[in-house]
Amino acid sequence: MTELRYLPDSDDVTTFSAAVADATDDYIVLNGTYFYPEGGGQPADHGTLHWAGGSAEVTDVQKEHGAVRHYIETREGALPAEGDEVTGDVDEARRWVLRRMHTAQHILSKIVLDVFGAQTAGNQIHADRSRIDFEPADFSEEDAALIEERTNVAIEQDLPVEKQEMARARAEEQTPEGRGLLDLIPDHVDPLRMVKIGDLDLCPCGGTHVDRTRDVGRVRITNRTSKGADVDRIEFELED
Repeated sequence: MTELRYLPDSDDVTTFSAAVADATDDYIVLNGTYFYPEGGGQPADHGTLHWAGGSAEVTDVQKEHGAVRHYIETREGALPAEGDEVTGDVDEARRWVLRRMHTAQHILSKIVLDVFGAQTAGNQIHADRSRIDFEPADFSEEDAALIEERTNVAIEQDLPVEKQEMARARAEEQTPEGRGLLDLIPDHVDPLRMVKIGDLDLCPCGGTHVDRTRDVGRVRITNRTSKGADVDRIEFELED
């Protein structure tokens, strides 16, 4: 098992030390990590690992049965041995923009739920753009403009973004209807890591987020398309 040290609220840590649990030519497993493994629509962190006599570029991070594999390329030196200390450096610029993107996704999703009653059916975050699928939805150009406007109004309120563990029973009671897809989270997961954005939103999420909405910047909706009966996709970018 790898300890996910960025949880519940250490999204800003990008340099750390940990011990090697396993090392192969393809990946290194540590006893704890601040690298985010791909999941929940958010891509994996990138960065580097350094150890006595060697280093490697981390190009992908995946969670496999509780162990986080840091997939490596362009390695220098011999592989570290089990128990060796490794220093990890997460690509800080990439982490920062993904924190902003994921927080923007939460805000935009809640705005659409409040205004149009459409739930988030899926999302994919990238460093330069992101998308969200909504259902049921059939947005017009005017609807998209309204969503963009209200999302930016919420961001400009500079709401606090709190990340904390919460007992599952309490989380189920407090999560607004249409947010979180709690029925898809296995019953044994308790407590849940919850992300609360002021009085606007509360939902379970394991991703990385900013600490205040002002850090998101402005959202600009770049496209809206139909993805089938009652499903519409909104694509957006961030502006500093």
